Amino acid sequence: MDQTRHHPKRPLGLALAVSLALSAALFIALLVMNQPLKTTSAPQGIISFQLAGTAQHAQAILASWQPENVSLARASLWLDFAFIAAYLTLLLQLTRRLSRDRPGVRERIIAKWVRMLFIVAGTSDVIENIALLNNFNPPDNSLSMAASIFSLLKFTGLLLGLAGLIIIRAARRQPLTPAS
Repeated sequence: MDQTRHHPKRPLGLALAVSLALSAALFIALLVMNQPLKTTSAPQGIISFQLAGTAQHAQAILASWQPENVSLARASLWLDFAFIAAYLTLLLQLTRRLSRDRPGVRERIIAKWVRMLFIVAGTSDVIENIALLNNFNPPDNSLSMAASIFSLLKFTGLLLGLAGLIIIRAARRQPLTPAS
């Protein structure tokens, strides 16, 4: 085996490990907070509220939650701001790490697009949360629609960014089999 082609495994890195642990802890906390928010009007809990789209649908969701669950939904949205910072930091660090040993022009361009997609997703998530926090009493059609649009933009940015990370990681500098 040619030793010049062998890349030793690198440790995860403290910053990446901290971002991963913090993101995972906040994600689990948000999942736990979301469980009481699941009702027949909101089968996905807070996600149903994010995607309500109309004031009428948002009002039906709020009516299905007990008053303490409305407070829990607000708290969940505030905690989501910390989660946004944590997952955005994690994804940007991961993009940098996965593109570090990919010197090709195509991989560098893809990495720039991936970073931009993650930043757009995080920014959309912040705007969505602001719209949702202002959409509790009483719900408004424009805020409900804005929250839905920014929620969809967030999910699209995250999915496309993750697909880009897979492309970056799959790109190889060396052929799979050495030339004979």
